[in-house]
Amino acid sequence: MSLHHEHHVTSAASLRDFVLGMSDGLTVPFALAAGLSGAVDSTAIIVTAGVAEIAAGAISMGLGGYLAAKTERDHYESEERREHHEVERVPHVEAKEVADILREFGVPEAQVPVVVEGIAQHPQKWVDFMMKFELGLEKPDPQRLVQSPLIIGGAYVIGGLVPLSPYMAMPHVAEALRVSVGVSLLALFAFGAFKGYFTGQKWFPAAVQTTLIGSLAAAAFMIAKLVA
Repeated sequence: MSLHHEHHVTSAASLRDFVLGMSDGLTVPFALAAGLSGAVDSTAIIVTAGVAEIAAGAISMGLGGYLAAKTERDHYESEERREHHEVERVPHVEAKEVADILREFGVPEAQVPVVVEGIAQHPQKWVDFMMKFELGLEKPDPQRLVQSPLIIGGAYVIGGLVPLSPYMAMPHVAEALRVSVGVSLLALFAFGAFKGYFTGQKWFPAAVQTTLIGSLAAAAFMIAKLVA
């Protein structure tokens, strides 16, 4: 007997936050460091500017994650209150909407009234049904208000330290830049493979695509060279 294994992403929101923070963390600080490498000849200056940018970027993106999670929660609660009001005041209208949804899912006509009646016996479940199948809204996890900013900000810091670390360890800008480019490209490739695997894509094309897109940040170096 063969065993069937299914691979599902069970924490899509957390994965999305991690991808958002890591992708920006790998590219923005690298662009800054590469750009400064074309304009200054001091790793200390580049490290100072890079650390400041990582801190500011992590805080900014973390606050953005918090506001996004709070907006999602507030929107859900507003719509939920509206659905409660409609279930109480115009139950016949809501019952018709439930019946229409069931028909769209292929429920036999003879069974539609029975299912509608069963749902209507439980007001909260009725509201939950309408929230999910009429409005397409999932109840937000209350922990997202804390988790989202921490994951996004933390991933940004981790990603940002990758291209900056060679400047922390090496005294010469040109040498640090070469190593930074290498480790950043390697990190982008690994990150792309990770993202592709957990989103159900083929890991190699996803890794190559992420590497190519992220490497465009190196254009900052050429721009700084032309301006300097």
